[in-house]
Amino acid sequence: MHDIDIQHVFLVGAKSLGAYGGYETFVNKLTEYHQNNSKIKYHVACKANGDGCMDPYKTEGTTIISDNEFTYHNAHCFMIKVPEKLGSAQAIYYDIAALKECCKIIRRKKIKHPIVYIMACRIGPFMRHFYNQIHKLGGVMYLNPDGHEFLRAKWSAPIKKYWKLSEKLMVKYSDLVICDSVTIEKYIHESYDGKGIKGADPETTFIAYGAETRKSTLSDDSPQLMEWYQEKGLSAKNYYLVVGRFVPENNYETMIREFMKSRTKRDFAIITNVNDKFLDELENKLHFRQDPRIKFVGTVYDQELLMKIRENAYGYLHGHEVGGTNPSLLEALGSTDLNLLLDVGFNREVAEDAALYWTKAEGNLAELIENADMQDDEEMTQLGKRAKEKIRTAYSWKFICSKYTEIWLQTAFETN
Repeated sequence: MHDIDIQHVFLVGAKSLGAYGGYETFVNKLTEYHQNNSKIKYHVACKANGDGCMDPYKTEGTTIISDNEFTYHNAHCFMIKVPEKLGSAQAIYYDIAALKECCKIIRRKKIKHPIVYIMACRIGPFMRHFYNQIHKLGGVMYLNPDGHEFLRAKWSAPIKKYWKLSEKLMVKYSDLVICDSVTIEKYIHESYDGKGIKGADPETTFIAYGAETRKSTLSDDSPQLMEWYQEKGLSAKNYYLVVGRFVPENNYETMIREFMKSRTKRDFAIITNVNDKFLDELENKLHFRQDPRIKFVGTVYDQELLMKIRENAYGYLHGHEVGGTNPSLLEALGSTDLNLLLDVGFNREVAEDAALYWTKAEGNLAELIENADMQDDEEMTQLGKRAKEKIRTAYSWKFICSKYTEIWLQTAFETN
């Protein structure tokens, strides 16, 4: 590698550097693993208010620069205030405002060859404008397209149409599309071949999402874990687990219905941020409250405790069917021996022969749960070994962050 200036990388699209979701965890890990790399300087947009925002005054490891700037993991973080009255359009406003601020910082600090890396395809109609702006400043625009946002069940038909158009325009006006799933990369080429800026196939590369490979720092008899188990009515190796956002495309309804049909004596612990309205709707459909095995246990933000809960689960259920490499799946494969996954391309791509698979056909998952209950110890151990080996070799944060180092520094070399 030739001597280069510092490569400045602007990260736009995550709400914060916390553990709220996939992009947030990604930014947190990327800055953590690169904090001592003298050739890379991160600038991170963070929400100043509203859902998922981060309070730098209450976050360990931050250094306050001003009312709207702080450093964390050596990254320069700048706060973007979002009008909460905008509702679901907040995310679009947030990305646009963050990109405007990126341009101001690049000009003010006279930054050479910046990379602006946008996560998710929310601002397609505005992408050409910012693409031109960044190019005039000597920089490049990179994109992480996430999953198929336009397929999510929560959106109305007009909004789904917007998401699809937005994705098309963002892919078109990107210098590089970094896909965290081989399935997504294949989809980008199949959908947008010949629709790039010069009519060419979009330039893409594959870098997966990451996961930790270590075990929790908590012991099996730690007071924190024992207290949580007692409060929730659970015990080690006597529950199936799911962790994730409570949205239709994650198939909670199917998983709960099938679990209720099964004859397992184990519990089903559901770690999610569901609200009373959702629970009442689900109760009307399934009457799950009559089944003492179904336990909505709230959220767990302590990462060591969550890791230990995963390790001690008898099995993990995963129903995600929209999106790229899913963080909760990687975390489960890194921690839980027995994983029962919805049989879709994204999940097969990641787990391959290290998991068991189910479909949404009536009775399919119930039967799999009953069979899983009878897995012998040797089969369980082998599944767990294969799962952890997959994480170590292809999905560890150390490996993923090293791949990003290559991309960032290759860009610096090409633009010098």
